[in-house]
Parts: sequence; structure tokens; C-alpha cells
Amino acid sequence: MEIGLIGLGKMGNNMRARLKKAGIGVVGYDTNPAVSDVADLAALAAALPAPRIVWVMVPAGKITDSVITELSNVLDEGDLIIDGGNSKWTEDFKHSELLSPKGIQFMDAGVSGGVWGLENGYGLMVGGTAEMVERAMPVFDALRPEGPRDEGFVHVGEVGAGHYAKMVHNGIEYGMMQAYAEGYELLDAKKDIIKDVTGTFKAWQRGTVVRSWLLELLVRALEADPEFDQIEGYVEDSGEGRWTLEEAIENAVPMPAISAAIFARFVSRQDDSPSMKAVAALRNQFGGHAVKELD
Repeated sequence: MEIGLIGLGKMGNNMRARLKKAGIGVVGYDTNPAVSDVADLAALAAALPAPRIVWVMVPAGKITDSVITELSNVLDEGDLIIDGGNSKWTEDFKHSELLSPKGIQFMDAGVSGGVWGLENGYGLMVGGTAEMVERAMPVFDALRPEGPRDEGFVHVGEVGAGHYAKMVHNGIEYGMMQAYAEGYELLDAKKDIIKDVTGTFKAWQRGTVVRSWLLELLVRALEADPEFDQIEGYVEDSGEGRWTLEEAIENAVPMPAISAAIFARFVSRQDDSPSMKAVAALRNQFGGHAVKELD
């Protein structure tokens, strides 16, 4: 089996390596010629056997729009495009409608795993028809974590469902990170009582109800910089949290924890805070997201 992969950044390049390790041929394209296998998208299409599968792993928004539009002009009837970026789920309908008259199939895939996906595999949430899922299943099996398929992969529903599920996943992630971060700030404020903040979080990794991979990543960050002296407490929000709240309001679903976590990120852009340093450090740990270093 062979697949085209567009976007060879932090996640895309690791995905290429994981696919190749599973025996799937990959023709990769990136605007950086140092990592690209072909010169442009037309060359990528020419290098793949028909019917083609092309996975798009580029930033959401205008860049994804541009790539899918260009692919619509170089691919053929029966080819399949999978958008694995963090596109808003409503964009999937637009992309599917663009491709449908040309007979090009479209799927959306919510992907979680960040910079650790090469080693641990990626959690996958996909939207599309059952026939599309079956066709692309060798790719999904190569990317997902080892173990039972339903513990790292889900066919959520039709087009748009994968990105919708990923949006809610990231909203939950906001709330979990904020809770750990606020706990860190309180422990750090009571140094007259708490003599080992890092050790406290480390002890919680086994046998407690708050254990998680995010907690493990917070421990890694604390071990590298116990006081978070090297970063500012400035945290971006990449969009999914806001979209989650928009959907919550539209559907009258209360989300006090997630909404508070998002507004806390806005606070981080005003004054430096210990809890937001912890959130910044966590985002850097799991996703390689940039942090603002102190001068």
C-alpha cells in the first residue's frame, strides 16, 4: 500500500516514519524541500498509484483550503483525501462538497498524540462512509496505538464527525490541564508546608484517581524546570476550545469547567501567573507547542 502525505512538520514527519515502519509506502510533500519527496502536488499525484489516498496534515484554515483546492485539480475520480489537521468540523462539509462533483472522496480525521505519536501511536477519530474507512484501515491501523482497535480508533460517523469529536476532546483537555495547573500553583504557594512539589505530582502517577498521561507530562516539565523559571505564563488557544464552547451554547449544554479554562488562557496574556506557566509547559510537552522564554 502507498499513501501521499502533505505536511511534514512535527507531527507529519513522525507519521511518515510510523507509516513506513508498518510497511506502507509514503510519498511526502512539504513546502520545505529539505524534507519533501516531490516538488509539488502534481508530482505527488503522479507518483502515487491509482486510486490514490492522500493524507493532508497542514494547519487548519486557509492553508488547508488551499491544499484541498489544489488537490481537487490534480487528483482523479475514485481518489480519497483525508484531512488529519485540526479543521473546524463545518469546514469538512465545504471540502466534501468541493470534491464530490469530481468523484473524489473525502474523510476527516481527528488526530491526538502530538510529538509522542511516533513512539506511542495516535488516537484517531474519523468521519466518512464505512466504505472509505475500510479502504483506509491499513493506514489507521499503522498510526493508532498498539492493542485493541477500539481503544485507539473510532469511526465516529459521517463526514465532520471526526473533527467534531476531536474538538470536544481538546475542550476536555483544556479543563484537565487547567485543573492540574491550578493545583500546581496552590502547592507552590505553600512552600512552608509543601517541601517537594515535583515529588507530590510524581507520587500521584500511581494508584490515584487523578493519574493520567497529562500528569506524567507535567512531572517531566517540572523535573526539567521545577519553578518554570525559563518560560512565561502565556498560553495560546488553538481554536478547538472556542468551537467547543460555541457548540455548547448552541446546544444548551453547560460547560463551566471548560469555559473557565479557556477564559484562564485569556488571563495569561495579561499578567504572568504560575498556573499558566504550568499550562504552557504542558502544551509544550505533549504537542511541542512553542513557549515564550523569559529574557
